[in-house]
Amino acid sequence: MKLSYVGRKIEIGEKLKEKVEKRLSKLEKFFNDDAKVNVVLEEIKIGYKTEIMINYKETIFRAEVCGGDLMTCVDEAVDILVRQIRKQKTKLENRFKSGGIDFSSLDFENDEEESSFEIKKVKKFFVKPMDTEEAILQMNLLDHQFFVFRNVDENEEINVVYKRKDGKYGLISPSDI
Repeated sequence: MKLSYVGRKIEIGEKLKEKVEKRLSKLEKFFNDDAKVNVVLEEIKIGYKTEIMINYKETIFRAEVCGGDLMTCVDEAVDILVRQIRKQKTKLENRFKSGGIDFSSLDFENDEEESSFEIKKVKKFFVKPMDTEEAILQMNLLDHQFFVFRNVDENEEINVVYKRKDGKYGLISPSDI
């Protein structure tokens, strides 16, 4: 696994890197050297925030934890990632065997001000053709509330899946009416 670190309001020294790498060694059994792991450690008012994002064969696994102790946050984030991977193991294995999930890299740009609305961040990404089930899988892996994709069942039109308050999923599809 290829590790990269970002420290926000915290200095990441060699000892801290070694401790984090030791905790992340639990994940090595799931990934080979192609996996890219981005670790963000941040000091916040209530303690620490840890975000770990793994990009493997263009599939993204993500966990974010806040707490009072930095290493406890890292442990909890690793546990969340292990649960995500195990939960999706069979679906992901089938997709990896067929060439992986085709997600191009995200392009982040700085914000621009427009009238009275302030846009904090702009994300640009390739909208991959996939079915609704795969879109829901990706949304859950990213731990997001919605996901934009091209629906292969709807002539590759742009669709959005989202998580409803009742725990079920919704689909937004364009209409000419």
